[in-house]
Amino acid sequence: MRWVRVRAETVETPITPMSITLARSDCGALWIELMGEPVALRPSGALWIESEGALVAGDLHLEKGSSYARGGQLLPPYDTIATLDRLQAEVDALNPRLLVLLGDTFHDPRALERLHPEDARRVTGLAEGRTLVWAEGNHDTRRGETALGDLPGEVVDQLALGPLTLRHEPLPGAQPGEVSGHLHPCAKVVAAGRGVRRRAFATDGRRLILPAFGAYAGGLNICDAAFAGLFEAPPLAGALGDGRVHPLPFSALCGD
Repeated sequence: MRWVRVRAETVETPITPMSITLARSDCGALWIELMGEPVALRPSGALWIESEGALVAGDLHLEKGSSYARGGQLLPPYDTIATLDRLQAEVDALNPRLLVLLGDTFHDPRALERLHPEDARRVTGLAEGRTLVWAEGNHDTRRGETALGDLPGEVVDQLALGPLTLRHEPLPGAQPGEVSGHLHPCAKVVAAGRGVRRRAFATDGRRLILPAFGAYAGGLNICDAAFAGLFEAPPLAGALGDGRVHPLPFSALCGD
């Protein structure tokens, strides 16, 4: 894999400037150091922790389309297939030793009952040849029901990998080394009177929030108040483009 250093982003904080050094790989991923650990922000929205051989993806929301259909809102029923296709492509490209699904893998606790048998086979097949870890999300388990109980792999609340702690929902305040999902971050920029909105990673080099991986998962603007107080410095957005992750300083972003 060829790396190309692109530049260092420096963001001013009330205390001290913070520098995030970025590097580009020929696959379009954006490499950063997260608490000193090199990690790759993949164009798919997944995270690659090379030292651990770990692939991390969050908020797949499998069977969201069928969940909406039960409520009378009909959507094309292809979101699970599309999401699993993208995840399998990442697994095939990286051959991870460890696959971490960072919560809200399923849109509701009964999603497994609605899975097509072939899709169910693909889900269980994710554990073949590697360690599979499911972080429990708020959609996976509700009121005592869970979609994770009968699946291969280990179910956890959080997982420590070196200096990093992986969990579904970001904890409030400073959490150095935290990798989470849940908020479905998106970045919006406006130029020449036109706006572009993309799913995005959000990081200040000390913690990282992953974009939603699911085909039908929505997104919350990084400028939203829900992100306030989570970062020690204004975060860098890694916006997902066509085969490339684009680094955007917080000053370039705008709200919805």
